[in-house]
Order: sequence, then structure tokens, then C-alpha cells
Amino acid sequence: MKTPRLIWIILVIIECGFLFAQAPVTIISYNVENLFDNQHDSLKNDSSFLPEGDHHWTFHKYQTKLDQIAQVIVNIAGWDSAPLVGLCEVENARCLRDLCYRLKRFHYRYVHYESADERGIDVALLYDSTKIQVLSSQPIVVDLNGDVTRDVLYVSALINKSDTLHTFMCHLPSQLGGAEASADKRFAAKRVIQHKVDSILSIHPHAYVVVMGDMNSNPQDDIRGMINMMMNWDGVGYGTQKHQGTWSFLDQFYVSSALRSQASAHIFSPEWLLEEDEKYLGYRPKRTFIGFRYHAGYSDHLPIVLRLDMQ
Repeated sequence: MKTPRLIWIILVIIECGFLFAQAPVTIISYNVENLFDNQHDSLKNDSSFLPEGDHHWTFHKYQTKLDQIAQVIVNIAGWDSAPLVGLCEVENARCLRDLCYRLKRFHYRYVHYESADERGIDVALLYDSTKIQVLSSQPIVVDLNGDVTRDVLYVSALINKSDTLHTFMCHLPSQLGGAEASADKRFAAKRVIQHKVDSILSIHPHAYVVVMGDMNSNPQDDIRGMINMMMNWDGVGYGTQKHQGTWSFLDQFYVSSALRSQASAHIFSPEWLLEEDEKYLGYRPKRTFIGFRYHAGYSDHLPIVLRLDMQ
């Protein structure tokens, strides 16, 4: 007669294990293509993104852009929230406040610093305050021998109430002037990231570290102690951004060796984020602008998603 009771106890233990098992951690990186509000910011070069500017950037277009970005984040996360969302090409804190308001059921807050970027675009990190406790953050200045570029955003946070995650959100210098001619600028930026990663891993060799963002070059394993999760994706026929008919994997995740066995990455590419590429055939991201012509799309980049099974 004791057997049914024993079975019941075992079932209760198994059920409790499912209840308390940690769900995979979802991290999003998304270059949102010029998220500007429609008001003049004296600290930014935003004249093109005003109602009277070249892009005729109205309040309605700004609101549509916010709704679209929120739609992408919600669709990636599903019924739950993504604890961390890294964003590239954000004008200012107002844009982030307005975006968080649209995602208010997920309790998002943000980390953002104004940088000296000449276009007036920064990186930022949204985090669900019910899942993430930010321990520290700082902008890391990238010195290009006097040239101005975007800072790298570093955030140390407690995740799952127990694990410390070191996150670097990046938007490295563009390929303006040619990929080879501009390569030294990206190398200089990665050298700054490398120095910070080294300082973390030298103290904590098994630290959880993620470097993510728009690297403005195809994947390379070029940050010592880190594995580029997009290396095996190169050559599959598509990527995160398409220029003159050629796909590139500009957006990438790097993870430290302690996370490698727990990590998987993919591109979020539903049909509604794409459109037919009439000139070069196939598909391309449905972007907000084509030149100065308003196209009412989402971004010229596709978002990437990292899942960590941190058990």
C-alpha cells in the first residue's frame, strides 16, 4: 500500500523541479536604423530627422517607428520578456522612455549614455527590472586618434538572482570609405573591448561575458577568450543586412568560453520583416527609409537572438 504514496512523492518532486528550473535567458541585439524623435536635441546632429528636415520626420512617423520596434521585441520574446535588449542607432533617452512605455507590461528600464558620435546615434540596453539587477555600467570611450565614434556600453548585471553577466553593447565604426580603409578603426574599437574583457577574465576565468551589436564587418574570432556565435552562419545565403544584393552578418554575438555550451544564436527573420528585392532578387529587410524616401519599414537590419540555458 506504500507504493502509490511513494509514486505521489516522486511526482511532486519532479513537478517542483520543473517549477523551479530556470528558463532560458533571451538576449536581443537590434540595429533599429535611426531611432530619432521628431524634436530638436541641441546635443545631436538631428536636423534631417525633424518635420522640416530631409526625412520629413513627423510625430506620426516617430510613433510608428516605436510601435514597430516594440512589435519586434514582443514577437521575439513571446508571452515572456527578453531580459536584455541591446539597441543600436538610438538618438537619446526620450526615445528609450517612449519605447519602454510601449513595453510597460515587461517592466523595462534602460541604460544609456550620450556619446560623441557625429551622427548623434548611441547604443543602449533595455533590461527587465524583474529579472535583471544592474550592478554597474559605464561608457567605454573608443579613441581613434582624434576621430569621434560611438562609445561601447558596458553593463554588469545580476541575472537569475545569482549569476553575474558582463555585457558589452557595440556599434563599431562603419565601412564608410571602404571596408579595408576603415578596418583600422574597427580594430581600434575591438582593442578597447579586448582590454576590458581581459581585465574581467584575468580575475574570473569562468565569468559570463557577452559582446554584442553591429560590428560592421563579417564574423571573425578576433576577441581573445570569446567565441563568435555567428561564425558558422557565414555562407548560408542570407544575413542580418543586405547591401547591393549581398548579405552580410554585421550583427553578432560573442560569448565567453563559460557560456559556449549553454548558448545558441539565430536571426529573427519573419516574413513581415522582409520584402522582395526587385533589383537584386530574393528578399531584403524592410527598412524605414530608402534614401530620403519614407518606406514605412522596420530597419535595414534584422535582429539577432541569443539564448542561454543557464542552469
